[in-house]
Amino acid sequence: MKKLLTLLVPLIFMSGLASCDNADQSTHNQSKHIIKVGTSPGPYSELFLSAIKPILEKEGYQITVIDFTNLRQADVALNDGDIDLNVDQHTAYYQDFNKSTGANLIGITQIPTVPAGIYGGKKKSLDKVAKGDTVAIPVDPSNTARAYTLLQKAGWLTFKEGTDLTKVSASDIAGNKYNLNIIEIDSATIPRSLADVDYAIIPGSVAYAASVDINSTLLAEDILEHLILVVTIKQVNEDSPWAKAVVAAYHSEQFKQYLSAHNQHNYWFIPPALR
Repeated sequence: MKKLLTLLVPLIFMSGLASCDNADQSTHNQSKHIIKVGTSPGPYSELFLSAIKPILEKEGYQITVIDFTNLRQADVALNDGDIDLNVDQHTAYYQDFNKSTGANLIGITQIPTVPAGIYGGKKKSLDKVAKGDTVAIPVDPSNTARAYTLLQKAGWLTFKEGTDLTKVSASDIAGNKYNLNIIEIDSATIPRSLADVDYAIIPGSVAYAASVDINSTLLAEDILEHLILVVTIKQVNEDSPWAKAVVAAYHSEQFKQYLSAHNQHNYWFIPPALR
């Protein structure tokens, strides 16, 4: 028995040291959490990397960037836990993704947003609109609704009484003043189609990615609440220290100062909570 105890005591001691080391390492990893950001082409990822990343790094976080060619791929990775967050979508988009896939994504804070706008194709002025003009709009449900709402703002469409502007579609049109030929196509292809249509509605991120001059917008949308961009994460991470740190960074004085210096011509719509 004494010999057995002689052998066991060192092993128990070493095991205790290993446990302490693991606990210390776990605490260290938590305090120096690596935040995996899924980026997509557009201004929102760039804004995060140029303005929010430095704030988080000062707090001891390490930012790992994983690029995606489209937003749906990023949401799949987010739901699978391969990334921690994405900053390239609005509430309507992730809710549609949740509904179609059974995912559990949430938005934790609104962020600056570039409005969608009507852009000139063959015609360069809204005053030139005429009977039978062709207007290209995005085909995905959330951006389709915002496009129809923008055409209403222009005075070109009216909707049936009681229409929900967050879900408006072609079937809700009550009046088409100019008998417009409205074609729904993939938003990423709209900038390449400008020469073939009279007008087009392009989301801000798509215009940015395609190097379309956003200052050439003929009419900008009034952004509805569900179309303001948000930091999107998996719901299970909502109360994590790193998620709270990201929210704090967007609401920080340092970020406000950055926006003040980088928002010429009101390029960004800044949500009231961030002003």
